[in-house]
Amino acid sequence: MVDIGLQQIGLELGSGAVIGGLIGFAAKKVAKIIAVLVGVELALFKFLESQGILVVDWERLSAGLVNASNAATNAATGSQPPGIVVSLLSVIPVSAGFAGGFLVGFKKG
Repeated sequence: MVDIGLQQIGLELGSGAVIGGLIGFAAKKVAKIIAVLVGVELALFKFLESQGILVVDWERLSAGLVNASNAATNAATGSQPPGIVVSLLSVIPVSAGFAGGFLVGFKKG
């Protein structure tokens, strides 16, 4: 039997929260930069198309996004190995702290 102390759980929860907060803050900043770059790129495509310089197949472009979304959904619903429950239970304190910190960092960013 594994002896788990409250101090160890608190340390894991706290460190997970700090790391999650930092990553959440950084993720929001990176997501904003990516959103601006994609927006500028699409606006540039539209401008070049209106000037007759470029021809964009908008349906094919949006179909690629739908296919990527479907692929991600299929990957997430795949079968898991039987030992996954034990693995998940062992990381609950760190992941709970990380999730809370990530949300706070993402919201504050």
